[in-house]
Amino acid sequence: MEVKLKREADTEKYNPKKVYIREDMIAATSVLQIRASEIRQSQINWQSYLQSQMITQRDHDFIVNLDQRGQKDLPDKNPEACADVFLNLLTHISKDNTIQYILVLIDDILSEDKSRVKIFRNARHGNVWQPFLNLLNRQDEFVQHMTARIIAKLACWHPQLMEKSDLHFYLSWLKDQLKMNAEMVSAELEHAEKVMLEHEKHNFSEKHTKHQKEKNGDDADPSQEKYSSLYTSFDVLKSHQDLPPGLHKNNDYIQSVGRCLQMMLRVDEYRFAFLSVDGISTLLSILASRVNFQVQYQLVFCLWVLTFNSLLAEKMNKFNAIPILADILSDSVKEKVTRIVLAVFRNLIEKPEDPQVAKEHCIAMVQCKVLKQLSILEQKRSDDEDIMNDVDFLNERLQASVQDLSSFDQYATEVKSGRLEWSPVHKSAKFWRENAARLNERGQELLRTLVHLLEKSRDPVVLAVACYDVGEYVRHYPRGKHIIEQLGGKQRVMYLLSHEDPNVRYEALLAVQKLMVHNWEYLGKQLEKEQIDKQAGGTAVGAKA
Repeated sequence: MEVKLKREADTEKYNPKKVYIREDMIAATSVLQIRASEIRQSQINWQSYLQSQMITQRDHDFIVNLDQRGQKDLPDKNPEACADVFLNLLTHISKDNTIQYILVLIDDILSEDKSRVKIFRNARHGNVWQPFLNLLNRQDEFVQHMTARIIAKLACWHPQLMEKSDLHFYLSWLKDQLKMNAEMVSAELEHAEKVMLEHEKHNFSEKHTKHQKEKNGDDADPSQEKYSSLYTSFDVLKSHQDLPPGLHKNNDYIQSVGRCLQMMLRVDEYRFAFLSVDGISTLLSILASRVNFQVQYQLVFCLWVLTFNSLLAEKMNKFNAIPILADILSDSVKEKVTRIVLAVFRNLIEKPEDPQVAKEHCIAMVQCKVLKQLSILEQKRSDDEDIMNDVDFLNERLQASVQDLSSFDQYATEVKSGRLEWSPVHKSAKFWRENAARLNERGQELLRTLVHLLEKSRDPVVLAVACYDVGEYVRHYPRGKHIIEQLGGKQRVMYLLSHEDPNVRYEALLAVQKLMVHNWEYLGKQLEKEQIDKQAGGTAVGAKA
């Protein structure tokens, strides 16, 4: 797939409109690109900056020749002057409109020829990153995001890596922007859904439909009226006016942020830097929320390139990546999203150097019902070769892992996934007799996960099954009650006695009873054992006499 992407990227000669679409991997209506096209039509009065002594004569002559006299080869003819002039302009000019124009010029210069990044990277202007990093703090959103785009190109298209402190600052900024904009997108989607539900309620009720039939006649098409009303309702809303405070800010640049990350994370050395700023957990927390398919695609693409590093591929499911991606695969209606999720799954099996980790990833996928989705995709038979190759590969590996799977492996995977359900293993007395003690392995990892689910989960089924498992553990393991109390499990189970769901209350009550009864059974066994020992002792003394 990587080769395919590169081949597509290298087939065409530079064309301003096309290259932007390809590089952003988004529609031609990208906010950043539309705004850039508008800014290109501007006319900057460079003479006024010269007269006010904000720029030097040399800077003025160079920018006028490049911008207004059509000398587009100036960056190649005089690279040192080019870097100095642009960095001077960014440093000495403060007007937003002019800064926007300068950034568009720089981006065009780099887009025409990737090798031109050396003009800026080899500049004698001290720290070349500082003028750009400073612009990330500006209030103007276009300035921020065009700057971020330029930084990504400078960092990725030159063999010399970005310095560590500058890289950390830049990646942290991208992560924060992604998080902030994703929250806004999620809120807007929620708002849109509320609007639709409200109009469904008010406009499409039985009473309303009956009234419309009387008004328009029996032959009127109700669906046409329904959708017409819905369109009208959105038109009336005005731009973001009903959104909660703080959500009026334009969040249409989230795809630009995603594109910067797509570029940066292709460079292996930048991947661990992204991990160090908590980037992977941020990507997955956003993917677990409500975002549109384009953002989904871009963020899963970021995970895909991250998993080409074997160590990161091994760590990925510690961030709960497989359950989140399995949900996206299940809900996906876009082929590009399906393709990239399958590619991540394949890397999670192929790339880890530790076979045990690859096996655990297979089991986790089985637990998250990926086999069912693969079966559906197999029946559809997509024309996309990448999709079908990955479907075949994953099917083969997951089916093999199912055959080797013990009941305890199934149970452990289910608990680690956090998606407990009433699978047969929970209700098997044989399973608990043979495996209760194994829940203490790896520092009681599975028990700690169960207690964590009792505290954090909002799913009634998960809570009910977790309560049942805690009860079965203490029933079959002699010291189980003491361990569960130490981990805080007893408190959590007792708290759930007042849960709103009746099944959760019932399983919590049974678990509490097992926690209490277990003590009496243990005490009874101890008394019985002491009595037998006394009798045996008395018999031995009598025999000696």
